[in-house]
Amino acid sequence: MTAPLTVKSTRRHRKLHPAALRTMHWINAIAMIMLIGSGWKIYNDEVLFGWLHFPDWMTFGKWAQHGLQIHFAAMWLLFINGICYLLYGFYTGRFRRKLLPIRPREIIANVRDALRFKLAHDDITHYNAVQKTLYVGIMLVIVVQVLSGLAIWKPVQFQELTALFGGFQGGRLAHFIGMAAIVGFLMIHVALALLVPKTIGAMVTGGPEVPEADVHPAPAE
Repeated sequence: MTAPLTVKSTRRHRKLHPAALRTMHWINAIAMIMLIGSGWKIYNDEVLFGWLHFPDWMTFGKWAQHGLQIHFAAMWLLFINGICYLLYGFYTGRFRRKLLPIRPREIIANVRDALRFKLAHDDITHYNAVQKTLYVGIMLVIVVQVLSGLAIWKPVQFQELTALFGGFQGGRLAHFIGMAAIVGFLMIHVALALLVPKTIGAMVTGGPEVPEADVHPAPAE
């Protein structure tokens, strides 16, 4: 008779941040910076708030039309790369492993620790509840940015979508608020990276090796 098979568990190691993930991360970063800078140039051409203008040195493009061209180019870059990132995150289960679950009591506890400057950040292989919330939140904000961007880009062709934002100006306001949320996220993200420099290195080199369960069927001895 053939010997029954048993499951033998072995452990192998992989980089914390695979090469594909690191590439998409930096492409997203470049696209976001281009979108923000060019968006500010477009905004300056027809401001929402009379008291708010962005200095030229902070914007991309000599004129608003140039800013618009850069904005569209960066938009497609972010859109295509973002789709790849989402597919990768769901297909590999990375989102489920790294971002879930999110528990309100853990968020409150992390915020309290942060306010007391006691938030642990030695282990870069795990996200705390605040980090999970920020990453999930920014992905949702980007989705709204895409929708509001379509609404103000083609308000006639996407009139139903534009109506959801309360019209063209409502779409502009939603897009502006989303931009502010993304800028805030980037500032927090960079500040945390500077506080824990090894996180920057990890996103360049892949970071430390972490164990990964690999189950193989093996004949019983």
